[in-house]
Amino acid sequence: MDEHASERTDDLVAAAHVPDRGILSQTISDADGVRVVLFGFAAGEELSEHTSARAAILEIVAGTADLVVGGERFAGRPGTWVRMPPRMPHSVHATSPLVLLLTLLPERDEGTGTA
Repeated sequence: MDEHASERTDDLVAAAHVPDRGILSQTISDADGVRVVLFGFAAGEELSEHTSARAAILEIVAGTADLVVGGERFAGRPGTWVRMPPRMPHSVHATSPLVLLLTLLPERDEGTGTA
């Protein structure tokens, strides 16, 4: 990407391509150490508990989900926003067709605390 260009999506819900079955994901930006991934989940689909080596932000754009983050279970709906440190266990279960935006933050150098 040209460092002077912007990136833009006018409709995240339309861009997500929520499937009838399964989960679809697409990277919509990957620049400067930040990766943004857009997920479309069919109702009932699940990402079982896992972790990420990078800090991450989850944002529900459309639909509803049961989320478990760091052992805390809660209902997610449009506008739900969660920031997770590296290696925090989390899972997502779509209770309706779901559009979720995942932002993976730059990796940090454990020795210096810098990106």
